[in-house]
Amino acid sequence: MEQILYEVKRVVVGQDRFLERVMVAMLAQGHLLVEGVPGLAKTLTVKTLADVVQGRFKRIQFTPDLVPADLVGTRIYNQKTGDFSTSLGPVFANLLLADEINRAPAKVQSALLEVMQERQVTIAGETHFVPSPFLVMATQNPIETEGTYPLPEAQVDRFLMKVQVDYPTDEEEFVIVERVTGPKVAVNAVATTEQLAGLQAQCRGVYVDPALVQYAVKLVSATRAPEKHGLKELAGLITYGASPRATIGLVEGARAMALLRGRGYALPEDMVDLVPDVLRHRVVLSYDGLSQGLDSEALIERIMAAVKPPSKLLAPELRVA
Repeated sequence: MEQILYEVKRVVVGQDRFLERVMVAMLAQGHLLVEGVPGLAKTLTVKTLADVVQGRFKRIQFTPDLVPADLVGTRIYNQKTGDFSTSLGPVFANLLLADEINRAPAKVQSALLEVMQERQVTIAGETHFVPSPFLVMATQNPIETEGTYPLPEAQVDRFLMKVQVDYPTDEEEFVIVERVTGPKVAVNAVATTEQLAGLQAQCRGVYVDPALVQYAVKLVSATRAPEKHGLKELAGLITYGASPRATIGLVEGARAMALLRGRGYALPEDMVDLVPDVLRHRVVLSYDGLSQGLDSEALIERIMAAVKPPSKLLAPELRVA
């Protein structure tokens, strides 16, 4: 993973937090929802990553006139032979970039989210499985609302994390301009999709202490019933809390983060680092919360301050492999 990250960073400048989340999503076999203004190397990151791991990369530009068949594929009639053949859509890739997912209507969004969940497509009664590993990174543009279709909360829940990408620093932007206007940098393929699948299997074997799982349960529970955790003032500010997918995402994300950091066991800081990314798109504020100018970030901070991570885990000699 260090070699993969090194090669990607030869092309992509800065965005360390974003790149780390992409790596976590790959290892945890989850999907990413990315919010950021245009021009912040979201497409470049996924394309470069596909080159480095020798995977198949596809990009779909979502538009209002898109239909589900444009994503998953359709049956085509051959007039010469009189037979139907199946033409598979661009979702059949290892790394798929769904650019500006909120530009397409709900039925197209649902078609993509079904593939993300089931990892398969059924066309005319025939099931086709997407390649493995399979990672979807969907982007949203936060500065435009004209002609957009916001993702329903239940569908957003399918994403492991929602990552917010910010502008580069002045120093990073200077390097970006130098790289883009200078000679093209060729990345080296340092891994294969088979090796990546092996790393994903290794990630599932990372040990997570029961106390850490309990911490994840308490965090998610506090978004649903804050009064049980000493946060009575938040009770009227949240309409819907996070689902069990959030708890699973915290545990799987902590495993991936631990593996990235060279450990076979997860520590509290591995999970704490990912809490805002896993929860920010799953906490739905009430009208009272919105009227007070709050956002999910502020509520998650207050929940994290009230629900403390475990201070003691099992001793290293008692951990299971």
